[in-house]
Amino acid sequence: MTSDPKAVRPEPVEGQSFSRAEEKGKIGPSTGSGQTAFGNVRGKLTPDAPLAPLVWFKAGGPAGWLFEPKDADDLSAFLRDLDPAIPVMALGLGSNLIVRDGGFPGVVVRLGKAFATVAAIEATTLRCGGGASGILVSSTARDAGIAGLEFLRSIPGTVGGFVRMNGGAYGSEVKDILVEAEVVLRSGERRTLPLADLGYSYRHSALPAGAVVIGAIFRGRPGDPRAIQAEMDRISASREASQPLRSRTGGSTFKNPEGHKAWQLVDAAGCRGLTVGGAQVSEKHTNFLINTGTATSADIEALGEEVRRRVKTNSGIDLQWEIQRVGVET
Repeated sequence: MTSDPKAVRPEPVEGQSFSRAEEKGKIGPSTGSGQTAFGNVRGKLTPDAPLAPLVWFKAGGPAGWLFEPKDADDLSAFLRDLDPAIPVMALGLGSNLIVRDGGFPGVVVRLGKAFATVAAIEATTLRCGGGASGILVSSTARDAGIAGLEFLRSIPGTVGGFVRMNGGAYGSEVKDILVEAEVVLRSGERRTLPLADLGYSYRHSALPAGAVVIGAIFRGRPGDPRAIQAEMDRISASREASQPLRSRTGGSTFKNPEGHKAWQLVDAAGCRGLTVGGAQVSEKHTNFLINTGTATSADIEALGEEVRRRVKTNSGIDLQWEIQRVGVET
């Protein structure tokens, strides 16, 4: 991969063989010599892929490459043959993420329709693809009479992201429902990890960098579909009333410190409505940052750091980012 914006780039391809370029850290199309490092890439591999349209903040630079694998075997083979020095990041729906303005200097993996499946496999158990949304998972659980997964309706992301960060809301977390997760490690190895192996804590797992969650089994409890729908409706109404859902935002910005609510600490520090460039602390919910239309990722991250500084000065508490920040600055 090259960072020179003037370099000639190939068009997005499907089914083309790829090899490492001679320069360290670069990847490019095969010269036709038969020496291919990637084998036959059956999915779609796009160079210099814009990421801003794919993330909720609608800001940030491109990925060196965007890979949309055809299936799990395609992903496994791709990662197996990819230069270990090249960083890899999975991208779901693009919430909970700041991509810095210099972009992500590696491969971003985005799981498509082949991974967006959900099916009941037992009376209270669902098998979910890593690309399935929280809405699809919770709705399928409702239809199958499986309670306990309603909270996923409120998390704007996919199963892969939920599993990686122990996503949670409204008193529940992924660790409460996860049986096991299927992952492709950075080496290309496929492994099935039971709950105990994920090392969960608050909004954190022990999954290594570059690992991609391609599936999970969730277990709930028997429930009445009407009661499940009522709970989902309650959650949706609560989010609508309290969160800036129709803004360009990344979701909850900071983790709740032990014994505190992040939004209350931000509000007490006088940060409601605070701006840096085109970024603003939401007036509706102060643990949300929003792009008012012209913000760069640098604006958004600088605003978050200013909020952290003011909260520290006011309360003595160090807020920790919940939103992931990736890539390089310009």
